[in-house]
Amino acid sequence: MSTSSFQGHYQSPININKELAEYDSSLKPLEINYDPKSAIKIVNVGHCFNVEFEDTKGKSVLTGGPLNEVYRLLQCHFHWGSSDIEGSEHSIDGIKYPSEMHLVHWNVQKYSSAAEAAKHCNGLAVIGVFLEVGKRNPGIENIIDHLDNIKTKGKEDTFTELDLLSLLPKDLQYWTYPGSLTVAPFSECVTWIILKETITISTKQLEKFRSVLCTSENEDPCPILKNNRCIQPLEGRIVRSSWWQNRTFSTT
Repeated sequence: MSTSSFQGHYQSPININKELAEYDSSLKPLEINYDPKSAIKIVNVGHCFNVEFEDTKGKSVLTGGPLNEVYRLLQCHFHWGSSDIEGSEHSIDGIKYPSEMHLVHWNVQKYSSAAEAAKHCNGLAVIGVFLEVGKRNPGIENIIDHLDNIKTKGKEDTFTELDLLSLLPKDLQYWTYPGSLTVAPFSECVTWIILKETITISTKQLEKFRSVLCTSENEDPCPILKNNRCIQPLEGRIVRSSWWQNRTFSTT
């Protein structure tokens, strides 16, 4: 996976400094409506694996928060590192987590397809969830059960049901900022929504992530040990917070 820089001013991931994040009273609660049966397949894309969702009937959507339109769930994936010490893309006060889950949505009110949406600054919305090492996560186990079937790049397996709501923390307070994709072409089209509360993942589950290969079936096996991009400069962007942190205050 490439971690090279892109010549832009809204690149992701970033370090979130809690002291500098501005509480914004205009930010709304997230409204997340996911249909567990909208999951259709899991695919090894080489740098990670994606769980992809049915993308035409609008059963799984995200509204509220910092968003002004309806965004439909497209796929979810994870980032991890070579050990349990660090693997998340974003960091909080310089601290990284072992893994980070991304739920990717696209703006169905403004654009005709996810590919078209990715060309615009308000095209995508990604919820980021930090994972801490702890007890085995049953929701993640449902995903891990498919990984042996997609061991090599290009492999895919049918997915019939995934309850993403059970994977989300109870507290949906968040930070938000304008940013980019964290893989090529690093398009600056993402409204990032980073949840404050974490979920757990066990060491054995993380080991299973690292057993997935970035190589095709006819190539020498090479496991995906690390797929997180390095922290990018903030470049003057404001990170807003949905909850009062006894910090700075913004009403814009």
